[in-house]
Amino acid sequence: MKILVINAGSSSCKYQLFNMDDQSVLCSGVVERIGQPMGKLSHKIAPGTDKEEKIVVERPFPTHVEGMEDVISLLLDSEKGVIQDKSEISAIGHRVLHGGEAITDPVLIDEKVKEIIRDCFPLGPLHNPANLMGIDVAEKLFPGVPNVGVFDTEFGMTLAPEAYLYPLPYSLYEELRIRRYGFHGTSHKYIAKATAAFLGKPLSELNSITMHLGNGSSMSAVQNGKCIDTSMGLTPLEGLMMGTRCGSIDPAIVPFMMEKKGMTPQEADTVLNKQSGLLGICGTSDMRDVHANIEKGDEKAALAFKMLTRSIKKVLGSYFFLLGNVDSIVFTAGIGENDEFVREAVCEGLEPFGIKVDKKENHTRKPGARVISTPDSRIPVLIIPTNEELEIATTTMRIVEESQK
Repeated sequence: MKILVINAGSSSCKYQLFNMDDQSVLCSGVVERIGQPMGKLSHKIAPGTDKEEKIVVERPFPTHVEGMEDVISLLLDSEKGVIQDKSEISAIGHRVLHGGEAITDPVLIDEKVKEIIRDCFPLGPLHNPANLMGIDVAEKLFPGVPNVGVFDTEFGMTLAPEAYLYPLPYSLYEELRIRRYGFHGTSHKYIAKATAAFLGKPLSELNSITMHLGNGSSMSAVQNGKCIDTSMGLTPLEGLMMGTRCGSIDPAIVPFMMEKKGMTPQEADTVLNKQSGLLGICGTSDMRDVHANIEKGDEKAALAFKMLTRSIKKVLGSYFFLLGNVDSIVFTAGIGENDEFVREAVCEGLEPFGIKVDKKENHTRKPGARVISTPDSRIPVLIIPTNEELEIATTTMRIVEESQK
């Protein structure tokens, strides 16, 4: 079975085509700058293998339709295509940000599901409209092919009321569904399953803390295979300090800032989401630049690094108290998998709690899942690469097969 995975953004569309017989990626790519004067399609054949080949197409893509039409042409190309006919694609899996409380599991997409995605536009104004657009494009270009929605909020739907409710008037939850939803759920779910497999224990018995650290970052506490707490909230702004997002702050800062600076709600939102975090403190949101600037003696870069790792360590500590028994601490995503300095700083000083990182192993870069703690560490510290696209593809295949029984 071949599964196409689509992650549509407002001006971009990422995709991967999987052969689920061996879970190999036949091709992957991204259409960028959709709707701008000049667009770009970057297409990789057999990515990550010694046969990898890249094709770049630059031309205007007025809408997502034109971009995906070019993708289909590359898939079917007589010389470099990976399929001979569109009918070889059995299903299409879509990453969708927000399903609210109405969708708690992956689903076959129909008009009712699309309406729920539309109803969640206020909760995911940047992502849900683009996700729905991707679904509409797929339905137009692949008529009759089943589409499956895999929702970022799904993993957090196992939170108990005391975990997902905010201490606000209960009427705000009843009227506006203001609650913690959590995001990066597809990644956290994949990592939970991968961690259980790595440790050789059933998922239903796994207690683990996952740190998905990238430009956007979140953490989750997993108890018996289920999410019992997660750092992001109503939106992806809450929680850890991130690349351009402030994370959790005193909420009174927002009206204070608006009053003193004469800001509109939208302007304040822009500050919190796009001008804060690492960028706001030291002028860059890229951890590679932060490290380079620290080497040059940049005090603000050093401060930003300390603030970032401190915010991670604070949540890590709280999750230990929530879980009680912890089987593993897992680093994943761009920073989590590749930044040994962040990992070292987060775990520094945890030796009295039985958590010991092997500095040499931590500073050695290797592919795949691995242990970076010492043999006598009471709790193993792991690096497990995330693969949200594979999780979406696997889920899509399962949903389609179940629907055909």
